[in-house]
Amino acid sequence: MKTTLPRGIYRHYKGNLYEVLDLARHSETEEILVVYRALYGSYGLWVRPLAMFTENVSTEQGECPRFILEHKF
Repeated sequence: MKTTLPRGIYRHYKGNLYEVLDLARHSETEEILVVYRALYGSYGLWVRPLAMFTENVSTEQGECPRFILEHKF
């Protein structure tokens, strides 16, 4: 299981950009979560399980990563 993720700018498979700020741990389950900010709109702050952040998704064009690192900090 992956436990690290580089900070940087990631592109979501639907095209929007996000900045990964840090990793956090769920207080009850200790699941590792990615803390990230949208780089569009109201610049909302989000968390998502690391396993979900790094998984592949099925699209009409086939399988692809949910997020791709565009620029590492």
